[in-house]
Amino acid sequence: MSIETNVAEVTAKAKVLLEALPYIQDFRGSTFVVKYGGSFMDDPDPKVRARVTFDIAFLSAVGINVVVVHGGGKAITKAMEGSGLKANFVKGLRVTDEATIAIVKKTLDEVVNKDVCDALSLAKAKPKGLPGDTVLVCQKLEVDEEGAPIDLGYVGDVTEVKVKLIKKEIADGFVPVISPVAEGYDGKPYNVNADLVAGRVASALRARRLFYMSDVPGLLSAPPDPASLISTLKISQVEDLKKAGVIDKGMRPKVASAVRALQEGVQRVHFIDGRLAHSLLLEIFTDKGIGTEIVHG
Repeated sequence: MSIETNVAEVTAKAKVLLEALPYIQDFRGSTFVVKYGGSFMDDPDPKVRARVTFDIAFLSAVGINVVVVHGGGKAITKAMEGSGLKANFVKGLRVTDEATIAIVKKTLDEVVNKDVCDALSLAKAKPKGLPGDTVLVCQKLEVDEEGAPIDLGYVGDVTEVKVKLIKKEIADGFVPVISPVAEGYDGKPYNVNADLVAGRVASALRARRLFYMSDVPGLLSAPPDPASLISTLKISQVEDLKKAGVIDKGMRPKVASAVRALQEGVQRVHFIDGRLAHSLLLEIFTDKGIGTEIVHG
């Protein structure tokens, strides 16, 4: 490698760092909530999973308070199949009977949460696993995001986030990692859609940013064409996109919780692709970003 080539590469790296500098300065001390989910969680290549956890470790290292809420749908389905139970979904939400909730809680708290914490530890972050029902209280979910009656069994809607417990872990230097299980008013555990949990946690913490990581580039106006990515979406545009079928199925609870979070104090919500190398850092620390941001407008 020639000296000129080496200098050019080093200069290019320096430019990237300098582009990130004002964002680092601006976001230091802010709280970001990251919904950790999507097919990348189950990718057999450990490098794919590691990229996300190293991004989170980077955010923590530059003084951003990161709170992680993880999903685990595929792990739950696998555990249920191993127990001879079949997964059922209604409007993108899992039906959870009494036999299922025990498997759900065990899988989320003891398998998925541990895996996420282990991955963050390898990235030199300081994760602290928090079973959701230690910091989340819920009522039984009785209506969907459209207000229509729905009965999913032991599935809840978060009504309280124990903010002090989460903030204590942050103050002690940890990255809280929360599973999407909440304690019902009857004292029993309830399964809660992880997208909804992320939104409620972000609202309660008055997070500056909320990120939904999944296995799609963001909101697409003409799915599945990635070239149709919607870079910025205003709340006022959401209903029209629902009617047009652009926001459909699994995206509906994500968008509903994103809108609610914005209405309750979160400044911006981002949808990004966890499969893309360092998508979290690119969305936060570059001028253009790479996903969809939802704003008040």
